[in-house]
Amino acid sequence: MRRYLKKQCLATIDVLCEAHTEIEKLISQGEMTTCIDLLGQCQQGAITVGDTIESSEGEGTDEVHQLETYCEMVYQLSEDINTGKSVNARKAVKNLDKPLVIVANGIRSRIPTEKEVVFLPYKASMWDSLESVWIEMKNDSSVNAIVVPIPYFDKNPDGSVRAMHYEGAEFPEDVPVVDYRSYNIKERHPDAIYVHNPYDEANHITTIHPDYYSSRIYELTDELVYIPYFILGDVDPENIEGLEGVRHLIITNVMKYAHKVMVWSEDWRKAFINVMSDFVGEDTREYWEKIIEVQESSKLKRVRNLKESDYNMPSDWVEKSTKPDGSKKKIVFYNTGVDPLLKESDKMVDKIERVLQTFKENVDDITLLWRPHPLIEATLTSMRPDLWGRYKRIVDTYKAEDWGIYDDTAELERAIAVSDAYYGDQSSVVWMYKETGKPIMIQNCEV
Repeated sequence: MRRYLKKQCLATIDVLCEAHTEIEKLISQGEMTTCIDLLGQCQQGAITVGDTIESSEGEGTDEVHQLETYCEMVYQLSEDINTGKSVNARKAVKNLDKPLVIVANGIRSRIPTEKEVVFLPYKASMWDSLESVWIEMKNDSSVNAIVVPIPYFDKNPDGSVRAMHYEGAEFPEDVPVVDYRSYNIKERHPDAIYVHNPYDEANHITTIHPDYYSSRIYELTDELVYIPYFILGDVDPENIEGLEGVRHLIITNVMKYAHKVMVWSEDWRKAFINVMSDFVGEDTREYWEKIIEVQESSKLKRVRNLKESDYNMPSDWVEKSTKPDGSKKKIVFYNTGVDPLLKESDKMVDKIERVLQTFKENVDDITLLWRPHPLIEATLTSMRPDLWGRYKRIVDTYKAEDWGIYDDTAELERAIAVSDAYYGDQSSVVWMYKETGKPIMIQNCEV
């Protein structure tokens, strides 16, 4: 039985026992009409508990039999009062308590508790931030772990929404997904909800569906858990000025509502605590220390165990990365991000053009695997439509010439596994790639 249903049943039984005290008082005072009404309410409450147990555990349980006995006793007591029969109030109430005590003990000790945990990713490419937690819970027989990908929207420059996206079909084959339209969070009231999107309506580029804003779903679960989708490098948590550049990643909407926040290292736990205490008030430090915990990153766990042999490269990737003599070319993972394009604009687009030309000239020995950030299009069309036109022409030309690999799939780990080196922008991907021990070089648009 679900934990929250157990709580409801036990709470109802507590109310019934309290009603028994009132029934004894009403009988003693001769208020029989009110007493009969209250007995009817007790009977209905017991039926509700019984229906809940049957829907969870099936028919024929001891607890349901005890509730049937209880209902018969309530009915008989009501009949005795209604016909004017003499009733020993104390003894009658004591008898009513007995089956309820047995039912409550059975719910607590005999009926197994099942925990329902829901994961609400929105982009398939960010699923790796939640995956290891899901795997752990999926393998726990007492947990029903459900993955419900949710829709999201691109935003226009004025903040209005445009195209809706739903990536449920893009998740790995071993991840059974549930359509968000068939999972009613309010009715199911999951024991815990895991999210990786922290912004709610505050994101200027995209927004998840408003029904899934943390400000709305935190009341529909016992525990809203936030796991950041990004990973950052080493940090001095005591250097508040040094944390200025990442405050916008820490101070987000979800921090107002999450019951638990799980970050990837102890230093970053301290950094989150210090930034939030500085922002909200030093008197809140104990609260942040309580809810912010360390959880080894799913991303880093996966990368440590990556093997190229785990992935079947598409045939065109194999063709582009194989020399005429059958030997394998070196594959360079070229990663381009959003922030450099926004900050450096045309200079960064110039840089991308030069990089592509350099790799094109060396295509006989090296294969370029270009994997741009999945939000570049949404970002540029929303914030820099002038730059988007030029950037898109470069992408279209690269695809048309077809001398390198263009990877816009959700499988980041595949790109890390099959490549021999990383080149590109500073991003959370760099900290993942470090785990492989392969070479890394950060691009500079000035060079």
